[in-house]
Amino acid sequence: MQNYKSDTLCIHAGYKPGNGEPRVVPIVQSTTYTYDSSKEMGDLFDLQADGFFYTRIGNPTNDVVEKKIAALECGVGALLTSSGQAASLMAVLNICTAGDHVVSSSAIYGGTFNLFYKTIKEMGIETTFVSPTSTREELKAAMRENTKCVFAETLANPSLIVADLETFAEAAHEHGVPLIVDNTFPTPINCQPFAFGADIVVHSTTKYMDGHAVQVGGVIVDSGKFDWQNGKFPALTEPDESYHGVIYTKQFGPAAYIAKVRCHLMRDLGAQAAPMNAFLLNLGLETLALRMERHCSNALAVAKYLEADPNIAWVNYPGLESSPYYELAKKYMPHGSCGVVSFGIKGGREAATRFMDSLEMASVVTHVADLRTCVLHPASTTHRQLTDEQLKEAGVPADLIRLSVGIENLEDILSDLKQALAKSVQ
Repeated sequence: MQNYKSDTLCIHAGYKPGNGEPRVVPIVQSTTYTYDSSKEMGDLFDLQADGFFYTRIGNPTNDVVEKKIAALECGVGALLTSSGQAASLMAVLNICTAGDHVVSSSAIYGGTFNLFYKTIKEMGIETTFVSPTSTREELKAAMRENTKCVFAETLANPSLIVADLETFAEAAHEHGVPLIVDNTFPTPINCQPFAFGADIVVHSTTKYMDGHAVQVGGVIVDSGKFDWQNGKFPALTEPDESYHGVIYTKQFGPAAYIAKVRCHLMRDLGAQAAPMNAFLLNLGLETLALRMERHCSNALAVAKYLEADPNIAWVNYPGLESSPYYELAKKYMPHGSCGVVSFGIKGGREAATRFMDSLEMASVVTHVADLRTCVLHPASTTHRQLTDEQLKEAGVPADLIRLSVGIENLEDILSDLKQALAKSVQ
């Protein structure tokens, strides 16, 4: 299926039923799998044979969806996780241990910022945060001898800053480390980071990939292109005694990274996706290309409407020619970015509160990036754990409203915004 376009892969990749088999991907709701001999089971546990033996490590339903997402991102393999946060954590822990260092863009999702700033710091892994607009020289200056990876979001949540992926990748590779990119907002329909030098991609599948707000999940995708045998990643190139001395780069070749994160970290941390959630995610993926087209066209129209409204203090959407990230968005996401628009209302936080409380069709929810229009004030919710200085570094001003534009009729969306804006100005 490598020659198929993304919208075809959304429907067909990962699963081809045989004669008399179910046309729709079945839900294999089983924790365990039966074999005829103990030797067969032993070979599976020793990573000497392929197959399913425990759903924490792999499941037939999950396997289909992992293959589909890997195909969409043009990777060699993928691993579903229980959440986007679990995906980001495991992507880093797969190559970092206590005493190591990470360089990360500061313009990332608030939960990920706290994951790096607090949680992995408590594990002994230090993070240096850099501007998402850093030059290659500035990124190189942030590197240390013990730096093991660079992390960035293609399109930052919720600031919508577009990272210059090629610059981040070049700086990372000059230091001999991989670039990990969170591609949640654009999805592989609008951006494929591997084409611009990224090595590992993560997603919160809870967002556009699902699109219906029915499952929490994440995924890690391996490009298979990074050379782990440069002396900096012994966990991948030296024997793993917990698997009788297996060497991941020798045993799995280009898929060494994704094999290790599955066989080692998923085995030990247990942050697996449930088969039912994988089934629901697959249903969302089947219409992903269609939905992203509508999300982007609606969002651009909304951004233009807000930009022309005298009650709006500022609007940020990469598709607007007035956006400082317009050219980068055209480079990395030529067919559209996402359905999220951030803006501020004249009158500050009080006006923003009145606006959100006055919406009739759009709802105030923590979630973002599904088919329903919704709104949130990040500074007092998803990013409330950050200080004012950290909010500034993350590109999240206190008056920022995150509007996730859905796929409803555009006229209805604009009508709802118009009546709420009228009530917000006093």
